[in-house]
Amino acid sequence: MIEQKTWGRTMFVIGNYSFLILLALSCLFPILHVLALSFSSSSMASAGAVTLWPMDFTLKSYAFVLQKPLFVGSFLVTLQRVVLGSLLNMLLVITIAYPLSKEAETFRMRTVYVWFFVLTILFSGGIIPWYFTIKEVGLLDSIWALVLPGAVPVFNVILLLNFFRGLPKELEEAAFMDGAGHLHILFRIFVPLSLPALATILLFTIVGHWNSWFDGLILMNRPEQYPLQSYLQTVVIMQDLSSMTFEDAKMLAEISDRTTKAAQIFLAAFPVLLVYPFLQKYFVKGIVLGSVKG
Repeated sequence: MIEQKTWGRTMFVIGNYSFLILLALSCLFPILHVLALSFSSSSMASAGAVTLWPMDFTLKSYAFVLQKPLFVGSFLVTLQRVVLGSLLNMLLVITIAYPLSKEAETFRMRTVYVWFFVLTILFSGGIIPWYFTIKEVGLLDSIWALVLPGAVPVFNVILLLNFFRGLPKELEEAAFMDGAGHLHILFRIFVPLSLPALATILLFTIVGHWNSWFDGLILMNRPEQYPLQSYLQTVVIMQDLSSMTFEDAKMLAEISDRTTKAAQIFLAAFPVLLVYPFLQKYFVKGIVLGSVKG
């Protein structure tokens, strides 16, 4: 009887891991296919011969993309947006979550402020008022139009304040007895103890800024000001034949619309793929610990 239970559990584990491996491979397949396309020649891509491995290997698509000023410029705009936006988001999330994590006896207006922030998740003023507000304060066509309107991600605030509420209150009480103020307690005690939650929030913030494209289309009037994802939504890869040079004609023999788009997609995703492994180990822990407290 015991042997049958052991055999049944072994088969369940094997089946479970097999399913998870197949699921992981199915998630990797599109990425590998796009990567293979970006390194393949135009003829192989057009013939549909590319699957998971480059055919007729070439770097021409990447050379073609990287020599385009609009692509490089949009890449730099997105980098600037990620740096400024992430710093601002993290600072505001930390300083807002700390007072909201206190008990109602300590911070009497806590419930009012919490509901004020929660209502912004449930209700929105709409795109048109949002646009005219940004226009009236003079932020159009500037990097701050991409950063300031989303400076306080409320979901991240809720996640972090719940994490703060799970920290031992004795640490804060001991710090107060030693003469520490709120800022000292926040940045010297709460922040170092909250690295899993902060890493999770930072990952959300980076990916959110990097993948955002709609606001760039609405708030920027010139293509050279577009962030990367907005540029990828509107770019026309192939040049007008009437203005094509001899070098362009030679390059078109080895690249195509499919290969250049694949190269741009992979270049756009590559920085996030580099960052994610360093923050992934904190991801599950930060989500779980930041969501179990009310």
